[in-house]
This record gives sequence, structure tokens and C-alpha cells, in this order.
Amino acid sequence: MIATLVLVAAGGFYWYFYRALPETSGSISVGVRQPVVVERDSLGVPHIRAKSIEDALFTQGYVMAADRMWQMDAFRRLASGELSEVLGVSTLEADRDARRLRLRRIAEQIYAALPPHERWPLAAYARGVNAWISTHRGQYGFEFSVLGYDPRPWSVVDTILSGLQMSRTLNGDWKSKITKARMLSEGEPDKVRYLFPVRTGFELAPGDDMKPGSNAWAVSGAHTANGKPLVSNDMHLEFSLPGIWYMVHLEAPGLNVTGVALPGAPGVIAGHNERLAWGMTNLGFDAHDLYLERFDPRTGQYVAGNQLVRAREERELIVIKGRVPEEQINWVTRHGPIVEQVNGGALALKWTPQDPSIFHNVFLDVDRAQNKDEFLAAIARFGGPGQNFVYADADGNIGYHASGKLPIRKTYPGDVPVDGASGQFEWEGYIPFEELPQAWNPPSGYIVTANQNPFPKDFPYTVSGNFATHYRSRQILDMLQATKSKLTPEDGLRIQKDVYSGFSKFLGLQVVAAWDKRGATNPQLSGAIELLRKWDGQMDKDHPEPLITTLVFQKVRKAIAERAAPASGATWEGQMASAVVERLLRERPEGWFGDYNEMLLRCLAEAVEEGQRSLGSDPKGWRWGRYQFAEIPHPIAQAVSAAIHMPWLGKYFNIGPEPMSGAATTVKQTSRRLGPSERMNVSVGRWDDSLMNIVTGESGHFGSPHYRDQWDAYYSGTSFPMQFGKVDAKSTLTLEPQK
Repeated sequence: MIATLVLVAAGGFYWYFYRALPETSGSISVGVRQPVVVERDSLGVPHIRAKSIEDALFTQGYVMAADRMWQMDAFRRLASGELSEVLGVSTLEADRDARRLRLRRIAEQIYAALPPHERWPLAAYARGVNAWISTHRGQYGFEFSVLGYDPRPWSVVDTILSGLQMSRTLNGDWKSKITKARMLSEGEPDKVRYLFPVRTGFELAPGDDMKPGSNAWAVSGAHTANGKPLVSNDMHLEFSLPGIWYMVHLEAPGLNVTGVALPGAPGVIAGHNERLAWGMTNLGFDAHDLYLERFDPRTGQYVAGNQLVRAREERELIVIKGRVPEEQINWVTRHGPIVEQVNGGALALKWTPQDPSIFHNVFLDVDRAQNKDEFLAAIARFGGPGQNFVYADADGNIGYHASGKLPIRKTYPGDVPVDGASGQFEWEGYIPFEELPQAWNPPSGYIVTANQNPFPKDFPYTVSGNFATHYRSRQILDMLQATKSKLTPEDGLRIQKDVYSGFSKFLGLQVVAAWDKRGATNPQLSGAIELLRKWDGQMDKDHPEPLITTLVFQKVRKAIAERAAPASGATWEGQMASAVVERLLRERPEGWFGDYNEMLLRCLAEAVEEGQRSLGSDPKGWRWGRYQFAEIPHPIAQAVSAAIHMPWLGKYFNIGPEPMSGAATTVKQTSRRLGPSERMNVSVGRWDDSLMNIVTGESGHFGSPHYRDQWDAYYSGTSFPMQFGKVDAKSTLTLEPQK
């Protein structure tokens, strides 16, 4: 009996997992024009050496599909609103949202507008993906087998969809504007606007040459051990299995680049070539607006200026596994698709992806750039969500430039705004690239970015965005300047995993000061106060103080928001909330609270009471990691194990829950949903001294040794050599032309 079970289990593992593992050695005949060598190192990273860029990109598509086909397919389905076709009704609302945004229609328009020299790299990559799909029928992997379908051929439009989905992720926070509109309609407008400053970021930390904005920094050779610049980058995104990035090295005549790529797209997004290195962070500039249209859903008509016109009607058919298809009618006004009905009208979304003329396939040009001018010429054409690019080259230069298509807004007083202001924003083109924030070779030798506002107060264009607070950037710069020895890539890694929170330390001291000023003696709270009095601000998973300050912050945030808008204040949150709270506590303006100290102590009492309900009566025994943890489920394995009433089975596929140090205001920015998605530390010109790792591993296949072989290093804050000039190949596969 036992032997039979073992044989069945072994057969199941072979059928569902082992068969799907990619070929990594030997040779295969496939659609390359000349032989291509793929060496994989100990992490499974493919180092692709081709005799033409076209063959290199073809091979990138082939090996990426071999490792990540399910992720690529799920990503394009998420963008196009086609998840329910394979997953059923559970993803129907996500599909409805995607169809409202019209991403597939937009992707098709973008493709039609692309010039030929930007089409062929996408086509080469798509041919590689399809070569793998066509030669591996029945061996696509566990997810395809369980769900009972095969991936359809990959298209250039699918690659564009992948880029649009990233745009949606990085600059799609339009729902927060609905929250603001509701709070304005229900509360005190001046207080609500205090919570939503038009130009968030408030202030730049003193002493910086440049304060643009995940984490990225460049350091000149004057501060480094080998006299060459350093570039560090860790982009903060949602956790997933597999992770969002795929490490790859592409080498062909005119191209030699390594770093991380987006599954579904060719080239390298962040990394280095043989001359320069670059990293990216999200800028946060608003590239979308909501318009309150006077719209009649019965007729499809709305008011445009002084005329009554009909919105464009688009019909979408959503295929749903196990159910009849659902037809969805979308209305599109002059501004964009209607995304929500409101009393007396509807909200239409205008955002930059709707303009097909701004999308350009720029990263192959970034990957091939040999100097500052070529690099800038490439990113000047970047049409995605606003990004901060940091740069360094082998000649010793460091730099920063904001990029992306950022709308120029003009006020038209005749329109009805969403936010209750006197006029409504309209767009008049995009801010010229040359006028965007930039810095080159600052005297200090440091450029630090952490998503905060880089625009000067006298910037000639309207600035609005969801910029980050200054806590991370301030801490990064302080740590760089405080390092007594010359900096190395290992120092970059040390800073990336730092978990000091200036905000939480500030809030804890505010609570202690309130306790002392009021002479409070409540024995239920005195233990928490003594912990905060001695705390060093480290958001350590094994300590109680981070949890105390976080619970207090949640109560203070709620108290402030409800003073502004009692009915809907509980919905106010966002990455600027901590800076708003700090500003209010420092300025203590009248009209908010009669006694700020009393408010702080009340929030402390509520926080301690909440913690005691789940973690015990004595705060000394609390642990931040019991509240702050990473749990990364495999979505399909999780669903299958639940369906067969074996929930324990899914845990073998998952990561966590693992207690995590860090917080939203620490350099190692973490929450239960997101964290650093990669860590890169490049020694410019000494490329093989560089370090890189991603969150889990290269492979999306559970049966692969590279499914989660990077997690332990990621979790502990260690890393791996970023192999470039010297590759320690563990396997070699040769792709030969078909005869």
C-alpha cells in the first residue's frame, strides 16, 4: 500500500511538475538564424550569447516562457480582463474593472502607432515565446494542467498589455480621488484638503543636492572603495509567486546588458551594460484625472461644453468558466471611459495610456546606451508612468532625470470638478522632458531618490501627485554620509535592509511627552510608555515598540480623518498619511483638537486595548513580526488544495507567513502586501563586484530548484554576485537554426 502511494505520488510529481522544467543543456533546433548559447549560473539566470540582437531577444522570449509562462499568461489576462475564462466567477470583478479601462483596445491602438524600428524587437521576442509554446504542448506546467487549458500564442499586443498593466499598477490610484471627493462633500473642505495636499511631500530634507524619489541612489567615486561610482536600486512592489522580475543577461553585437526584465517584455528594465548602470523608482506624478460628467445612462448622452452629445458605446463579452458569458457595456466620453456612476452623473477617467502616440519601446535603446546623451535620448521617449532614473557611467559621472509623459493641466471654470475646487483640470500636452527635474554630478557626490516630490516650488507647471514622505530618503542619505569607510556594494545592501523609522520614533516620543505633560499614571499604559521612552526607532520584528507605535498611528490617523469628515474619514489612508500626521502634531493648529495631548493618550489607550485582545495583556511580550509578516501564496495551488479539502497541501507551494522587520517609512519598506522586489548594487566599471537578487527565484515551476532558492538570502538581507564578465556556468544549452 505504501509503495503504491509512493509510486502514485512520484508519478504525479513527474506529470505535473518535472515534465514542465525547461531544457538547460544540450542543443535544440528552433527558430534562431544563427546558433545561440544559453549558459545558466547557479541561480538559473540565463546568460544569452547570440550573434544578432534579434536572436538574443528571440531567445529571451523562449527561456522566459520556459520559466514563467503561467505568470506571463496570467499577467496579460489580468490586463485584458480575461481571467474568468480560466478561473471562473471568482475573478469576474477584476475582469470588469480591466474591461472598463479598455487596456486591450488601447494596446491594439498603440501597436498600430508604433514605428517599424520599435516593432521588430517586440516581434522577435514574441516569436521566441511562441517557439516554446508550439514545441511544448502538454508540458506547460502545473497551473495549465490543473485548469485544463493551453496558452494561446503570444502577440506583440500581449507585450504592450504587460507594460500597460505595470502603468496601471504604478499610476492607477484614481480611486483615492473618489475618497477625497466623498470626504469633501461630507466634511469640512479646508480640513479635508489638509489631508490631501495638492503638492504632497511638504519639504525636502536639508543638505541634499537632489531629492527626487522604491529606493535608488548613485554615489560618486569620491566616496567609494574602488574610486568608481555605485548605483543601488530596490523597487517596492507587491509580493507574488513568482516575483515580478526575471534576471537575465543578453549579449550580442552592439548589446551587452544584465539586470531584471519584466516577464512578457524584451530587454532589461533596470541593470547595467558595459558602460553604464541605471535604476528606477516611481515618480508618483498624477497622470490621470477624474471628470464628473452630466451623463444619462439611459440614452448615453452627456454634456460637453454647451452641447449634448452621445458617449461612445463599446460592448465587451467576458467569457466565464462554468457560466454563460457576460456582456458589459462601456461608455466612453471625450475624457475617457466612465468608471463609476454617481448621483446626477458619472465619473470619466482620463489617463496617459489612452494616448497611443506617447508609447515607445525605449528599453532596448536604454540597454545599448554608451553615454549620458544616448541614455537621455532613450528615456526622453519613455511614455510610461512617471519614473525617476538614476545613472552612473564608467567615466565617473552620476546623474538623475525624471521621465515619463506628465500632463500639463489648465483650468476651465465651466466644468464641474470632482474635488469641489473652482475649476476643472484639462490637459494641454505634456511637460517637456528638458524641463523635468534633473541633476548631474552634484558637489556632494550623492543622489538619493525614494519616491518623494522632486519638483521645486517655482516649477512653472501645475504639480500634483502621490509623492512619498521624506523619511526613507533622509535615512538613506544619513547612512551614506555616516559610513566611515569608503562605500562598497555591500554597504548598499546594508542600507537597503535598514529598518529605522524616523516617523515612528517621532510619534512614540510625542506620546511619551503627552504622558509626562499630563502627569498620567494609568498602570495599564505605563508599561507601553516605558518601552517607547527607551526605544531606538528600529522596526524590528522581534520587538514590541513597532507594534505599539503602529497601532497608535492607526488610531491617530482615524481621529484626524474623522475630524475632517466624520462619515467617511475612516477610508483615508495612503503613503502621505504619516507626513500629514507629523505636520499636524508639530504645528498643532486650532480647530482640530482642543487638547492634542489628551487625543494622543486616548489613542494610546485604544491601541493598547487592541493589542491586548490579540497579543496578551503585557506589551513587553508583543512582537511586531506577529502583526507584520510576509505571506506569498501560490494562487492556483491554494485554490486547488482548498477545493480538495487539503489546505495543508497548498503550504508547500507558498512562502510564509514569515515575520518581517521594516515598515512603510523605513528604507526596507515593507507591509503584508509589498516589499523590495529586487535588490541591485552595481559597482560601475568593476561589474563583477556587483550584487543582485530577487525575492523568490527565477523559475515559476514548483519542481525547479530555482522556485524559491533566493528567498532565504532575500529574507536575511544577503545577496549574490551579479555575474557579467565572468560567468560560472552550471549548464549550457545551444539553440540551433532549424533545418
